[in-house]
Amino acid sequence: MLEGPKVSQSELAKRFGVSQPQICRIIKNRERILSEWHRNGDPERKRKREGKDAALEAALLRWVEGARSADLPVGRPLLQLRARHLMCIRDRVRPEPEPGGGWLARLGARHGLAGKKPPAEKGDAEQPTAEHWAGAVLPGLLRSYAPAEIFACGETAVPLPAGDPGKGESPGERLTLLLCANASGSEKVPLRAVGDSPRPRCLRGVNLEQMPWSYRAGSLAGLTAPLFAEWLREFNEGMRRQGKSVLLLLAKHEAHPYLQLSNVRMVFVPPATALAQPLDRGIAGDLKSHYRRRLLRWLPAERGAGQPSLLDVLHMLAQAWGDVHPGLIASCFRAAGFTPDASAEAVSLTSAPGLLGRQQLQRDGDPVEADGDEGTAEGEDAGELAAVPPCPSEREVWRSLATLRRYLECQATSPDLFQAFYELEDAVHMVSAS
Repeated sequence: MLEGPKVSQSELAKRFGVSQPQICRIIKNRERILSEWHRNGDPERKRKREGKDAALEAALLRWVEGARSADLPVGRPLLQLRARHLMCIRDRVRPEPEPGGGWLARLGARHGLAGKKPPAEKGDAEQPTAEHWAGAVLPGLLRSYAPAEIFACGETAVPLPAGDPGKGESPGERLTLLLCANASGSEKVPLRAVGDSPRPRCLRGVNLEQMPWSYRAGSLAGLTAPLFAEWLREFNEGMRRQGKSVLLLLAKHEAHPYLQLSNVRMVFVPPATALAQPLDRGIAGDLKSHYRRRLLRWLPAERGAGQPSLLDVLHMLAQAWGDVHPGLIASCFRAAGFTPDASAEAVSLTSAPGLLGRQQLQRDGDPVEADGDEGTAEGEDAGELAAVPPCPSEREVWRSLATLRRYLECQATSPDLFQAFYELEDAVHMVSAS
């Protein structure tokens, strides 16, 4: 009507039985109305009606788009399950009432989800089955790379301890961790943690670029496609600096977009073989066990610091990731069949040479104490004895370590400095526990 012969606004108002100002507003907002109409899932709709929970609908629609782009089936039971999961993450409790069929039907009508199937791509019938991919395609890919050049990545979730509301932390929060390691276990990419809070108070003043971990805020504390794309570019830049071209194996997921990268070749594992990935074979479980051990080792009475903050948890997770032994990682890759030679001999699971064992600490500490006793027996005067500082208490030692860690957080020039600090902290804990 507007693109035909020119008609006055008054004539249009009379023809459609509306007021002239309403016609004026429609003409003024013509581009916006047409844009929303093109994006509308149902072209026959005449009114723009939004749902009561726009944020939940937007998150659910993003998940549907990602699932369809990954050729994953999307049905009403799966939509209802996903909506309930998103509401649980957002509200920290079981939703009351739960999303029902009426709500999903209205959502589908508004956005054209009902009965809509993802378009079939060219060559879908020629895609190899999971068994053929694991038996023929995967070995051919692996033969082109050394074990140190074969990486696998994935996500796992860990709970946060009950936080202090005064610090902007809520009980029941979780962190999503992005894990990545190579098949030889020689390289573990620094952890990427995704949480709810966009600007945690405990991270103020921290030189985040030099931390052995990284933190991002995501939608409902979950990894999103933009966050994963950012991590992929950083990972590719790290491989480019090392002069390496690597293979990255990952599951097909809505949050895993495909990028054409210079030094990283992305290969999606078929969904039927997703459970056989190395991270699910024991790597993520070992990380969580080390994390739980370090959480239990946190002694508020001795450290005088109360519950661990998000910053403390990120350091504990970095230490737990460092505790995952390369031999275990290599074994999980072999068990999943993600190595060129699955019959290679496993790496020994002995303690890392850089860490001091309890026996070695006791053995190294005994002569020192003996030498001190001999020195005092040789006859120091009372003035010299008075000048000797007393042995600090465990709480004073932990406070000193906390001060040193804070200095490194603000002034560190390399993440490698924290590895030395973590080893020192472990050694102090061994001494205090013996």
